[in-house]
Amino acid sequence: MKSFFCAFFALLIGSTSSATEKPNIIYILADDLGVGDVGVYGQSLLETPRIDQLASEGMRFTQHYSGSSSCAPTRSCLMTGQHTGHTRVRSNGDGPLLPGDITIGEVLKEVGYKTAAIGKWGVGEIETSGVPWEQGFDYFFGYLNQRNAHHHYPPFLWRNDEQMLYLGNPEMRTHYSHDEFTREALTFIHENKGEPFFLYVPYTLVHVDLDVPADSMEPWIGKIEETEPYGTPGGQHYIYQENPHAAFAGMVSRLDRDVGRIVDLVDELGIAENTIVMFSSDNGPTFAGGADPDFFDGNGDLRGKKFEFYEGGIRCPMIARWPGTIEAGSVTDHVSAQWDLLPTVAELTGAEAPEGIDGVSFLPTLHQNDSEQKQHNHLYWETPDKKGWQAVRKGNWKGHHIGTRTPGKTVVELYDLAADEAEENNVADQHPEIVAEMTKLFEEGRTPQENDRIFTPVAKKKK
Repeated sequence: MKSFFCAFFALLIGSTSSATEKPNIIYILADDLGVGDVGVYGQSLLETPRIDQLASEGMRFTQHYSGSSSCAPTRSCLMTGQHTGHTRVRSNGDGPLLPGDITIGEVLKEVGYKTAAIGKWGVGEIETSGVPWEQGFDYFFGYLNQRNAHHHYPPFLWRNDEQMLYLGNPEMRTHYSHDEFTREALTFIHENKGEPFFLYVPYTLVHVDLDVPADSMEPWIGKIEETEPYGTPGGQHYIYQENPHAAFAGMVSRLDRDVGRIVDLVDELGIAENTIVMFSSDNGPTFAGGADPDFFDGNGDLRGKKFEFYEGGIRCPMIARWPGTIEAGSVTDHVSAQWDLLPTVAELTGAEAPEGIDGVSFLPTLHQNDSEQKQHNHLYWETPDKKGWQAVRKGNWKGHHIGTRTPGKTVVELYDLAADEAEENNVADQHPEIVAEMTKLFEEGRTPQENDRIFTPVAKKKK
């Protein structure tokens, strides 16, 4: 009998210890925020004091990449740990995640995490297998459809499978969705502070519509040079904006403020040393809807914007803060991508990562244990958009196949990022052996899927 109780007590102590050792994980994903839009990455016009503080208290990645150059495929990569040659959703408008797709939410639930996604989902509509509550998330609040997420004063949002109606919007301009997400995120942290949790916050700022409450925009009016007003009053897509630069600056400020509010709550609750907070963005800066990345230098010194695989379209901010574990003010040039998040949190929590994923855990980097950090053989991206585009980074070489859907007209480009990070000098003709290696990776680095469009010829327009 005594041995039974000893064994039971040891088991109880072990399970309690295991639960307390599992850190909370908060992953905040901005929308269309270029790497150059953040102060700590070189921005001089916009102000991001709370994101900059996050970097001063944690680690800043200088060579981190988004899953893709647009919204939905990035989210698919993030959820599944696969790049766009393997993940389910490879372009905006592709179908939902399927039951066989294993997500980061499912992986963490297996080891006792409470999971929530609050913000823009984008990889599964209502009544499909891709909705978050079918993909490992205990709680969801936000937009399922990413097109609806263009409007920051929506007529409705989803709370799990319940449609929350906000009648009178957007005319009455109540329920600014970003504020709703922040409120829900803070509530989730409060309610789950005593158990290990994973909180995924895919914010919609700073994606168009270019629209923000007056208290965030007004401080910038007159402070920042303006372009011509844009939009059509009463229009269906982009709200009319007389001060587009001030509006964008206000959106960045509000995003920055609320990143700080989340971190402050973690500190106030006394769970900071058991909580890792990560911040990133889904792709480079957009040029749509009155946004002006050239004015703000949203891609820094890099070439490319949203929808492009040049560095400016996929190089993104990545900051991780974990007091007592991650060295404050540290910087890493480890080459990583958002499909690395799943294996990283799996290793962090003792969970089992799915077989066959493309991600490589960057946990050793977070622990400043560079000698143990595994490196990617290469990084791969593809999209059927822009008439088909593939890109590979291997070491400091970056290769592009542009126009894969226009047979006989595909453009081959090669850049040495060590000497030409802005991808200005195409050296493909000088290194045929590297081009051949890249071509092999383009051919072998992907799995065809049903309705595969990456090589489907572009339909000719009717005259």
